[in-house]
Amino acid sequence: MSKIRISVLAVSLILSVEAFGQHDPGRNAVRLLGKGETDSAVKLASKGPSRMNSPISDAERHFVLAMAACRQGDSAGAFKHAKQAVDMGLPVERLQAGPRDFLKPLYAHSEFKTWLAGRRRQLLHGPLVGSVTDSSASFWVRTAGEADVRIVVKRVTRVKTVATNKSDVKPLAADGRTSAKSDYTAAIGVSGLAADTRYRYEVEVGGKAVAAAEFRTFPRRGSPGRFRIAFGGGAGFTPGHERMWTTLGKRKPMALLLLGDNVYIDDPTHQATQRYCYYRRQSQTEWRKLVASIGVFSIYDDHDFGVNDCVPGADIDDPPWKREVWEVFRQNWANPGYGGGVKQPGCWYDFYIGDVHFIMLDCRYYRDLKGGSMLGTVQKKWLSGVLKSSKGKFKVLASSVPWSPGVKPGSKDTWDGFRAEREEIFSFIEKHRISGVILMAADRHRSDLRRIRRAGGYDLYEVMSSRLTNVHTHGLVKNARGSEFIMGYNAKCSFGLLEFDTAGGEPQVKYTIVNIDNEAIDSRTLKLSELSFGVRGRESTGNRKPARVAN
Repeated sequence: MSKIRISVLAVSLILSVEAFGQHDPGRNAVRLLGKGETDSAVKLASKGPSRMNSPISDAERHFVLAMAACRQGDSAGAFKHAKQAVDMGLPVERLQAGPRDFLKPLYAHSEFKTWLAGRRRQLLHGPLVGSVTDSSASFWVRTAGEADVRIVVKRVTRVKTVATNKSDVKPLAADGRTSAKSDYTAAIGVSGLAADTRYRYEVEVGGKAVAAAEFRTFPRRGSPGRFRIAFGGGAGFTPGHERMWTTLGKRKPMALLLLGDNVYIDDPTHQATQRYCYYRRQSQTEWRKLVASIGVFSIYDDHDFGVNDCVPGADIDDPPWKREVWEVFRQNWANPGYGGGVKQPGCWYDFYIGDVHFIMLDCRYYRDLKGGSMLGTVQKKWLSGVLKSSKGKFKVLASSVPWSPGVKPGSKDTWDGFRAEREEIFSFIEKHRISGVILMAADRHRSDLRRIRRAGGYDLYEVMSSRLTNVHTHGLVKNARGSEFIMGYNAKCSFGLLEFDTAGGEPQVKYTIVNIDNEAIDSRTLKLSELSFGVRGRESTGNRKPARVAN
């Protein structure tokens, strides 16, 4: 058997496993439509709610069947399914968003145009708050067509006093325009804001107000303070678990870090599948409410970049789908940066909240087994410079896959597959005596806290969480060679909550595992002195408890 045939077979097997493992007939049917296998798509989608386990999934089934009818040239049938989908709870924005290429026959159907006229929305998705700093923020939206968008921001004043400064409540505004080239999206930045301040903003499309929400700017960069952030990965579309976004909001984090597998696509060659997966999440009420009010920062991993455990190689444009997937990713978020931009695509960037430094890594685009690199030359050079110049008391080094040895037994998909580069990074931290580093990761469908013993410096702690909404669960790994299990949980969906306090006595951070029912499962506190040179293995009071397993 030739190498090419083996490669094709391997990819096919991966796709087959993922189709079963994620229990997502909607996505899998769209993937079949993209391949031109319409009859197979109809058969899969027609299996109905018993495969999807939620009333909204019945609506999703009819939406997929509407697309299939369009592919068969049956616009009347497509309209019938579209109406049923909306009657069953599908947001009408889904029909307007598309994938538009798949729904062209429906858009041209006269009865559909009449029916849609009284239901049409100008704002399809968003607003999503991103790129928040101590003085600015970006607001991401998707509109029904190319449109002028204005963001108007005004400081929230709960109580009026004689001393109120009129300049404090003067609105700030910024303008942008969505375009077909960017899939009708835009991220509009507003600057000149005050640090650690609550603002109310309105979104205007074509001069008409269509949405409003509140958010808070970050504390002044470099200043001590107290705040919390939430993080996690593994957010495949699961109707019964979409309430996770409401649970997250109840904890009132200042920011949400999404560490990959934020949607499950597994189809890098068809933009329709990619967009379908993003549109489905972005139309959810629970999601929209959350991301309109807190800063969202994202990176990708295998399932929202390529396919399971993919190793695309070091080249920028080989395979050719890499840049196209990156463009779709960029169109659906409002991050502070995207690697080196068009010349050097990626999803790495960094940002500060007060005196805590967050460093987000791209562990897929340049992953190269032959070269032995997870990050690629350019990103690794950038990382060295960012770490060396960091002014953060804590430096959170976020990877989409685990740093800790042995947490995915037998697999080379984690940093275990790139041991030399991992050691290079850890040794760099020790050589330059960079204190306060906390490792963060996703990928494993559970929440963990682990410790990596280091002979040449302080022990490194890793916080992990990657079962935000996924059905599939990974078992806890308590006896990994090279890393120590401290606590873990996999009984239900969960996320990680980090509470930083650098304003009191000794700077510290508390890690809490919170499940989908808003129950705090377990927590540990790390003090900065534990993450500094000259301190060997000393544990804070919060870490003297024995390791706990919650499952």
